[in-house]
Order: sequence, then C-alpha cells, then structure tokens
Amino acid sequence: MISALTKDRVQSIVNSLTSEVMDVSFLNKIHDTTTTLPTPSFMDNGTRCGVPILSYGHVEKVLIGGVLTMLTFLTVCGNLLVVISVCFVKKLKQPSNYLIVSLAVADLSVAVVVMPFVSITDLIGGQWIFGRVFCNVFIAMDVMCCTASIMTLCVISIDRYLGITKPLTYPVRQSGKCMAKIVLSVWLLSASITLPPLFGWAQNVNDDNVCLISQDLGYTIYSTAVAFYIPMSVMLIMYYRIYRVAKDSAAKHTIAGFPKAEDEESMNCVTAALKLQREVEECVSFSRLLKSDRKNISIFKREQKAAATLGIVVGAFAVCWMPFFLLSTARPFICGLQCSCVPLWVERTLLWLGYANSLINPFIYAFFNRDLRTTYHNLIRCRYRNINRKLSAASMHEALKLAERPDLVL
Repeated sequence: MISALTKDRVQSIVNSLTSEVMDVSFLNKIHDTTTTLPTPSFMDNGTRCGVPILSYGHVEKVLIGGVLTMLTFLTVCGNLLVVISVCFVKKLKQPSNYLIVSLAVADLSVAVVVMPFVSITDLIGGQWIFGRVFCNVFIAMDVMCCTASIMTLCVISIDRYLGITKPLTYPVRQSGKCMAKIVLSVWLLSASITLPPLFGWAQNVNDDNVCLISQDLGYTIYSTAVAFYIPMSVMLIMYYRIYRVAKDSAAKHTIAGFPKAEDEESMNCVTAALKLQREVEECVSFSRLLKSDRKNISIFKREQKAAATLGIVVGAFAVCWMPFFLLSTARPFICGLQCSCVPLWVERTLLWLGYANSLINPFIYAFFNRDLRTTYHNLIRCRYRNINRKLSAASMHEALKLAERPDLVL
C-alpha cells in the first residue's frame, strides 16, 4: 500500500512538473510571437519604415487633386512664357537673361518631371507605386531640378550686385559665352548632389511602398548645405549690399532743404515753395540738376529697382523653402537613418510649399520687368506679330516721358 501511495505521489509530482514546463513553453511561444508581430504603423502599409498611408474620401481627393493640378498647370504656363519670351523676342535676347531662362527651365522641369508623380502619390495617401528603380531616378531629378532653381536664384543675385556696383566694367565681361559657362556650372553642381546615392555613398530609403531620399547624416548635411543654406546666405549678403548701395545713392540725390524721398512723391514745387521759404530757386536748380545728371539718376533708379526685386525674390524663396529644409536637416537626427517619423501631411505640405516657389518666380520677375510684362500680355492674347516693335515703342515713350519730367524718376 505504501508503494502504491508512493507511486501515486510520484505520478502527481511528474504531472505537475510537466504542466509547469508546458505552461512555460507556451508563454515563451506567446512572447516570441508578440515580438515578431509588426507594430500597427508597420501594418498600415506593409513596409519596414512604417510610414502611415492616409485615406481620403472622394470629396477630399477631388479637392486635393484640383489644387495640385492647378498648381502644376500654372507653374508650367508661367515658366513656359519666360522661355518663349526670351528665346523668340529679339529685345530680350540678352546675356543677362540667360540666367532667367535657366531658372525658368529648372522650374519647368520641376513642374513636368516631379510634380505629377508627387501629386499621384499624395492622392493615393502617400504610397509609392512606381517601383524601386524609378524611385532613384525620381529622387535624382527632384533634387537636381530644385537645386538648380535655388542656385540659379543665388547666381542672379550675384549678377545683379555686380551690375549695380560695377556698371562700367561688368557689361564688358557679360558675354554670351560667359553666361553659358555660368549656367552650365550651376547645372553640373546641382547634378553632383544627386550622384552619391547612385554610387553607394548614401542609399535612398526605397522599398515597395516608400521612396525617401537618403537619411545618412553626412549626406544630409552636405546636400542641404549646398542646395539651400549656402545659396541662402549668399542671397542675403547680396541683398544687403545692394540695399546699402541704393541707400547711399538715395542720400547723394537728396538735396539739403529739399523734401526727403518719402515726401517727394506727394510734394511738388509749389508745396515746397510754401513750406521752405527758399522755394523757386531751389526748385529750379533741382530740376536743372536732374536734367544735367540724368545718367546718374538712371543708375539710381536701377539700384532701387534691383534692391526691391531681389528683396522680394529672397523673401519669397525663404518663405517657400526654409521650412522644408529645416525639417530635412533635423529629420535624421530625430527619426534615425532608416525611416521618417514626421507626419506625412506635414512633409507633403512643406514640400509643396517649396514647389510653389517655382510657380511664383516667373511672376516676380515679370512684375518688375516691363518688357517681360508686355511680352506676356501679347503672348497670352495671341498677338505674336510686331512684339519687338511694340517693346521699342514702349521704351521710346518712357524715355520721352522722363525727358519731359525728370522728377518722375524719384
């Protein structure tokens, strides 16, 4: 009997140990299974980066598609007008306008080669559907065209500064060959930024659902510095110097006892005479000075116009591109080297804000360039004939107006 009890006790102990082992193994299996299951963000799109796919309703897709299509269409039309104007209008075929054409070609390339694919990707929620091979090509074209646009703006600011500070020697050096070499250098430098990911320095984040530029820290610092921070710094320096030159020139053209620049538009000779007591003599001498020194006044007008143009160009450039590049620089340090942890709608909004700079560039230069405005007006209204004659007539009319009333310059 004792042996029977002993056998029963041993059997119960064995059974308990077996159940404990089975429980431990079962828990281990559960633990292994939970560690290998993908996280919810991974399951959203089936990619290792876990970029969530946004889902839009039909109304949202129509609105987003309409806005992106309109933005792309206007960018194509505006920059195409610049290229046609400079290439086919005789008066605009000047070496200084080669940079304007280069800028328009870069912005036109962004609209034709880049924007459509980004629009389709955004409409389907952010998932890349064009394959791994084309992903590298797309990123290379995107980076090259946007960088060429930004660097051309930088070179234009340098060109304007040299034209203002060295009006006698600069036109001699401003030849067609020199400008062509500058344009070629801009595009080659822009293309050099796209080469490292293609030759193994920094690989783009590229799988079946995600197409993201390389997040390598060294490459990120290099690309953002060359594509944005250095050109932005140069543009700010050039704008400050042009502003200083225009301010000094304005001080030279202000006569003691005569109204300042802000009052000259609202004061005529009669008002000045009533206010300053030494009216007629100074008013007459001022008019004679303007007539005898019309060349300096023309230079002064060009300086102020260049300062205003470059100020708006730099301001628009900073507003459009600075948020995107600040995000691009900070993203590898915040999210790591493989994926992006930034919300998709934030990335896309800042990206399209940068693309909007390609839309507004041709309209900024047309606003400050009368010849471009006249050419746009005639091309839009399909008046192709005698454009050069109309531009010459407009220039003659403006010259006669200034000859009759030189005070209009100020």
